[in-house]
Amino acid sequence: MIFNPVILSVTIMMVLCLLKLNVIIAILISALVAGVSAGMGLGETMNILINGMGGNSETALSYILLGTLAVAINNSGLAKIIALKISRVVKNKKFLLVFILAIIACSSQNLIPVHIAFIPILVPPLLSLMNKLKIDRRAVACALTFGLKTPYIVLPVGFGLIFQTIVKDQLNANNVTITLNEVSSVNWFLGVGMLLGLLTAVFISYRKPREYKTTENQNKLEDSNKFEKKHFFALIGAIIAFGVQLNTGSLPLGALFALIFMAITNVIPWKHIDETLDGGLHLMGFIAFVMLVAAGYGNVIRETEAVPELVAGVISIIGTNKILGAFIMLCVGLFVTLGIGTSFGTIPILAVIYCPLALKLGFSPAGIAILVAAAGALGDAGSPASDSTLGPTAGLNADGQHQHIWDTCVPTFLHFNIPLIIFGLVGSLIF
Repeated sequence: MIFNPVILSVTIMMVLCLLKLNVIIAILISALVAGVSAGMGLGETMNILINGMGGNSETALSYILLGTLAVAINNSGLAKIIALKISRVVKNKKFLLVFILAIIACSSQNLIPVHIAFIPILVPPLLSLMNKLKIDRRAVACALTFGLKTPYIVLPVGFGLIFQTIVKDQLNANNVTITLNEVSSVNWFLGVGMLLGLLTAVFISYRKPREYKTTENQNKLEDSNKFEKKHFFALIGAIIAFGVQLNTGSLPLGALFALIFMAITNVIPWKHIDETLDGGLHLMGFIAFVMLVAAGYGNVIRETEAVPELVAGVISIIGTNKILGAFIMLCVGLFVTLGIGTSFGTIPILAVIYCPLALKLGFSPAGIAILVAAAGALGDAGSPASDSTLGPTAGLNADGQHQHIWDTCVPTFLHFNIPLIIFGLVGSLIF
């Protein structure tokens, strides 16, 4: 089973990323390994990858436009004013700042469902304050990833409603009768594990001071406290982006309307439009392209048809042992999510095979729900190609002092995936 294309490919991807190879190159190499090990040729594998890249095209366009919007808002000075207000509330309480960012991240999943869009707008202006307080940015990365993941796992609103509805629908489609309320009534247990992971990261693993260099532009934060007309229009632009997204369900459309409004009101001077777009590409272009390549990689993983083979191998190992069965199923979920790159898209793949196996082992519907939810969410934190890690890196690395793999992916993997495995295993047995 260790030579299964999914395990082989994902393992190679993680090793290459840990060796600090560029994420895009690591994903491309891993995709070729998956295809070749499954009997496909190099050319065929690359064609499958390219054809699958369109799966994240809307996400990629969203990130480019949101990056441009972030640059425009930042250039207007509005983000620095907000950052200054936060700094006055925080003063010298560094843990308060970390938890404020966690709360804002949580709100981005339901109260104002903009997902990672707020990070490149709000976080870069706060870097000077983080530097002053000597906050280890790995703790902030964990706080942001916590806020991006926990609400959709636990709360049936916003993105959480989508996630939990997928869990409910896929279980019912595979002969496990369950309601949305029943899914929500057990998923809180996974949230407890996530919270413990966050507290461990903030108060134990990364509590010690860490030095960062403060640039000249970051030192100008204190001068950005006068609210002007351009700031008002920039704020209206942000509201337009949210309103259009809410009404149309399209994040890129909301960002586009906001940019048009800000150009008309001269928040973005006409002669600086190209410069602003270039800034957006610089800020979020890499993330956008990683998401495109990740979608292609996921397509290769699906075409190898190695996931059913992997689970069949798991079944032969498990026998009738419920504890071992739950643990191995969660580990399979970890590898599949790392490979496909989306917790939402992983659920339908896992449910088809997990449900008959879990029923055979005697798990209750609630236990199966928490098992599938945990297995689907596993890998989202810690994956080099997940927006839950790419988003925090985009904000925290605005000054080039935060490394994606070792400062975001490894800390979030350790502090969230390990608790999800433990609490998913225990929860599947007690509910």
